[in-house]
Amino acid sequence: MDLLSMTAVELSQAIREGRTTAPEALAAVFAQIEAKEETLHCYITIEKEKAMQRAQEVQAKIEAGELIGPLAGVPVAIKDNLCTEGTLTTCGSRILENFVPTFSAEAVELLKNAGAVIIGKTNMDEFAMGSTTETSYFGVTRNPADPARVPGGSSGGSAAAVAAGECFFALGSDTGGSIRQPAGYCGVVGMKPTYGTVSRYGLVAYGSSLDQIGPLTKDVADCAAVLSVIASHDEKDSTSMKREDTDFTSALVRDVKGLKIGIPRDYFSEGLDSQVKEAVLKAAKVLEANGAVLEEFDLSLVDYAIPTYYTIAAAEASSNLERFDGIKYGYRADAEGLHQMYKKTRSQGFGEEVKRRIMLGSFVLSSGYYDAYYLKALKVKAMIKKAFDDAFVRYDLILGPVSPTTAPRLGESLSDPLKMYLGDIYTISVNLAGLPAISLPCGRDDQGLPIGLQLIGDCFSEKTLIRAAYTCEQAVKSAGEADAGQNTPGESAVKDGENPQTVKDETVADSKTGVMTSAGKEA
Repeated sequence: MDLLSMTAVELSQAIREGRTTAPEALAAVFAQIEAKEETLHCYITIEKEKAMQRAQEVQAKIEAGELIGPLAGVPVAIKDNLCTEGTLTTCGSRILENFVPTFSAEAVELLKNAGAVIIGKTNMDEFAMGSTTETSYFGVTRNPADPARVPGGSSGGSAAAVAAGECFFALGSDTGGSIRQPAGYCGVVGMKPTYGTVSRYGLVAYGSSLDQIGPLTKDVADCAAVLSVIASHDEKDSTSMKREDTDFTSALVRDVKGLKIGIPRDYFSEGLDSQVKEAVLKAAKVLEANGAVLEEFDLSLVDYAIPTYYTIAAAEASSNLERFDGIKYGYRADAEGLHQMYKKTRSQGFGEEVKRRIMLGSFVLSSGYYDAYYLKALKVKAMIKKAFDDAFVRYDLILGPVSPTTAPRLGESLSDPLKMYLGDIYTISVNLAGLPAISLPCGRDDQGLPIGLQLIGDCFSEKTLIRAAYTCEQAVKSAGEADAGQNTPGESAVKDGENPQTVKDETVADSKTGVMTSAGKEA
């Protein structure tokens, strides 16, 4: 039995049925970590003894019938900006290199209650500021698909760990695409829920109005199972929403008949890699072949998303990171006098990207510039939300790419921060509008690098997203099985499951953008 080939839900079922045990599954994961971790560096902290003890305790409860959920006994990795009681929580920063919380984040507690076994804490861009997991004080994480390339960020450690089999699923946080983009780069499923669906209690804040915790998983069924566990109302989080139905596994149905899907022309114009564009549009045809209705439209204000996001996020970051001063916890520099200690602690404790965003945030909040930058950004944020509201009057979902390219090589983005910022152009608006979105694999480029498809829904429409993503995933799987293994999973994604040539021949491109329409003519 190849345990590592199982999904989280499949593993939990195998444990409950007595075909394997939680300690055996954890041992298989640790063997994989030993084989891969030196190259990939997915983790900052691994707690082998504590995890094995926990696995044995969970196994006893499963055998006693006390734990029967779909995650019981499953090894999970936690992004290192989620507090875990008694375990280092560094946020990938020197300034928190010795910080051990006395409590756990609500999402972590919910996973524990469900019987999940925590392996350790995954690497991340420092304080979640970055798109490549290269700004971590503890070193870079590498992409399992090609170790010469980045895994994306800031949840790159979590995405890489899932892709490499170093855990069965992971938690990440998404402020501007930090779950979806690394999921796309690493070829796994990642979901950013509606703002307020998952409690932010215990999440070390970057941009409080944008941050949201979500799952990174092997497939859509695992994503639904994890989200069902971590979604809950929490009185400790004032932004937490009370939702009546959080059983997202009920949406695992292969049915998109009549679903209206909008394809923004703005997302398929200049700057999008041709292979990414082709894979995403062919995945759209898979949904159309299963009964969805595709239509092009113009989603305004896309060009304003990047400056709006970085103005708001940097402003909130400069306020949130004010607490790290060397007094209460974390790193403290040796210095004479309180003022010098503050300066040296923050100068030595923060990395370049964090300092850059703190300074930008302090600038836009300063007297004389608040109205010109921050207040204006808040107004544009409201306009972006209105543009999505208008779109969802006509469409059930919006479909597009996760990022303009596949994973760049290590070092390419750090040399040009503005280029790195532009890589988030398709994901940032979702956070500004508080919407849910899911990333799932839809193919590979000619170098074998994963390509991600992004589906965006209206607020609280996670079930529609999961249903569409599951339909697409299952259709691709069926096509792959029909091909008898002759094509890669990425190549299978371009087919409609019945007549591959039909997809190719019936694809009609808009004369300006090349984006397909459902009717075979310009929308």
